[in-house]
Amino acid sequence: MDEVAKAVEECARSAKRAAPSLAAASPEAIDAALNAMADKLVEHADVVLEANQADIVKAREDGMSAGLLDRLTITPERLTGMAEQLRLLAGAPHQERSVDVSTLDGGLRLVERRRPVGVIGANYEARPNVTVDVASQLVKSRNGGVLRTGSAALGSAQRLRETVIAPALSEAGIDPDVIQLVPRAEREAASALVRFPALVPLVILRGSGDSTRALATEAAVHGVRTLAHADGGGVLYVDEAADTDKVRDLVFNSLDRLGVCNRLNLLLIHEDAHDRVWPGISGALAERGVTPSLAPHEHAIGYEWALDSDREATVTVEKVSGLPEAAEIANERTSGLAAGIATESSEAADAFFDAYTGTGVFWNAPTRLLDGFKLLAVPETGINLDKVPGPRGPVTYTDLYVRQYAVLPA
Repeated sequence: MDEVAKAVEECARSAKRAAPSLAAASPEAIDAALNAMADKLVEHADVVLEANQADIVKAREDGMSAGLLDRLTITPERLTGMAEQLRLLAGAPHQERSVDVSTLDGGLRLVERRRPVGVIGANYEARPNVTVDVASQLVKSRNGGVLRTGSAALGSAQRLRETVIAPALSEAGIDPDVIQLVPRAEREAASALVRFPALVPLVILRGSGDSTRALATEAAVHGVRTLAHADGGGVLYVDEAADTDKVRDLVFNSLDRLGVCNRLNLLLIHEDAHDRVWPGISGALAERGVTPSLAPHEHAIGYEWALDSDREATVTVEKVSGLPEAAEIANERTSGLAAGIATESSEAADAFFDAYTGTGVFWNAPTRLLDGFKLLAVPETGINLDKVPGPRGPVTYTDLYVRQYAVLPA
């Protein structure tokens, strides 16, 4: 085993040894740890921002794109928001650990018990805030964690673990080793993380499509389950009955950040509404500094611009004959993350909701809302697009458990 894999295994073993400390912690201790993280984030803001600035300087020298730099950056305002999210999570209700299901013959009752997974891994790239998001979700769900981030954000992530996460856990009487951060920057660390099913049976994967899909495939070979967030790209269908001003606002509000998965990526416009709504759309795109990609396209219609560091300030625009064609494109030619309809017709909205099979569907609302904090008022570990039973959409602490059936006397 090489040195990188050994480092990952060491983190996994440390987290597993510490996991019982977290699993047995009281709800009060867990919430105290989360509130302490929020306090320390504010108390050590200068230290965290200094580490983040060093990461940003190096990333600029390495030629990182503007969109990726935006993901990497922790501003004072974002840091304050991170602390507020931690406090909200601390105040969120804990999952019931035992739920009555039914009464069985013979004077017995069936109970569903919800148990922690044990240790959950997470792989993510240049988003240091995810270090806190995922760590806090794991703590709330009583799961240990092995976090791995890329070289661009490693300095920020290390500072967050050392000055915020670990001390807060210690103060609450929880073994701080329960949340580990892989100290290696090599890409091989991501592959190693999905090779230890006995130590880390579940790994959350966030990042660019190709790399995340490759990791999910490798995890399956090694018997490791994954919650993979590989692809994104929001879709907006402008219906014939759309309000011009609302369409303009939807386009503008969907492009406040270009490097995120739920931004507007594909704009489908009813051919009979195009000339009426285009001036407002064009103005909104120009105001955001975004270029429309018009037909004929030299790329797949669902191509995700957020992952293109050279052309992320782009939105694909296509005329469609109507709602059925728009839904077919959204279902078959995009990731299935999220799609919205702009219309004043409730019948059209109902039809679009029934036709679209993706994770989130919106009526006169931006797909940017498909986010754990914006929808559910808690941070997320990622957005799961799987078309199988299990957590789908924003994955939060309420999803990170395994079910156990128990039969006992009534």
